[in-house]
Amino acid sequence: MSPQKYLRYLMLPSLFGTARTKEILQVNPTIVPQREEAKDVKISVYEYNASKIQEYNVESVAECLHCKDTEYISWINIDGLRKVDVETICYGYDIHPLVIEDILSINQRPKMDEVDNILFCLLNMLYYNPDKNSVESEQISIILGKNFVLSFQEDASRDVFNPIRTRLKINNAKIRQRGADYLCYSLLDMIVDNYFTVMEKVGEQIEVVEEEVIRNSNTRSLARINKLRKELIVLKRNFAPVRDLLNGIIRSESELLEDRHTKYYKDVYDHIVQAFDLSENYRDIIMSMQDLYINNVNLRMNEVMKVMAIVTCLLAPATVIGGIFGMNFDKIPYLHNDWGFFIAVGLMLIIPIWMLFFFRKRGWF
Repeated sequence: MSPQKYLRYLMLPSLFGTARTKEILQVNPTIVPQREEAKDVKISVYEYNASKIQEYNVESVAECLHCKDTEYISWINIDGLRKVDVETICYGYDIHPLVIEDILSINQRPKMDEVDNILFCLLNMLYYNPDKNSVESEQISIILGKNFVLSFQEDASRDVFNPIRTRLKINNAKIRQRGADYLCYSLLDMIVDNYFTVMEKVGEQIEVVEEEVIRNSNTRSLARINKLRKELIVLKRNFAPVRDLLNGIIRSESELLEDRHTKYYKDVYDHIVQAFDLSENYRDIIMSMQDLYINNVNLRMNEVMKVMAIVTCLLAPATVIGGIFGMNFDKIPYLHNDWGFFIAVGLMLIIPIWMLFFFRKRGWF
């Protein structure tokens, strides 16, 4: 048997999930992060216009550099990041080195930049892990250029863009009739819409914990409340910057953004504001649950103290009578009386019964 299996239970932080706190808050911008190279990389290319679409996968990023000079609108999605691949495609599309650095970075705050006639968006896609009951994030970078969109994802096994891929295959779909900035809007909209799916799962967990606290709260309930508070921190850390990101796009005067599409970005902005407000409501509920837990603990403590006080009061007469007749004196009333013992025991029973009746009549219990 491995001793580590049992020694880990001696580490108190692991019992209360404090490792999750370190995961959430371990962001130090002064330290150069080390990103692990992806083992699997999937590169998909969509070239389309109103009447035609080409969809294909390529083995290397060099094979999709020709999309820059075509008359089609191009969407190149790279799942799994490798430094060589990112640098090759970015240099091929004349992307600034600072943008490349942001793409390869980790734990970045969501933001929007305009650099050298491209619009760069960095934000997180959120997923809910039902096994761990936690919110997981995946950094995604979106570059909008003239007639092209580049998207970089960390995980090659999951994303939320399948509905967009389906719409692109429909001939009369609106996305096929519009420009690259509409495609960029569609990607951002899909990410933000998925936030509500994640929040719905978190909301279900909040309801379960709330019912548990009301019915039978214990230390496990407090641990689950603290865990939910940490997950809400993850949500809030993503929602607020994405709101600023979309606000920056709306206020941008870039030639890459058509005026007729501004209303669509405003719609996404409204959604992220609603998501942020909902996360604040969840936070208020969590704080109320914590107060309710503390009140329940205090109430149980008061009940215990009340029972102990009543028991102490009921035993007090017997203690006094037993103490009096237990004194070491030769002359004590009724000491040698044949009925003295029965009188003392009777008093020990009658007085507590009268006290119970008196307490009940006063409504003390």
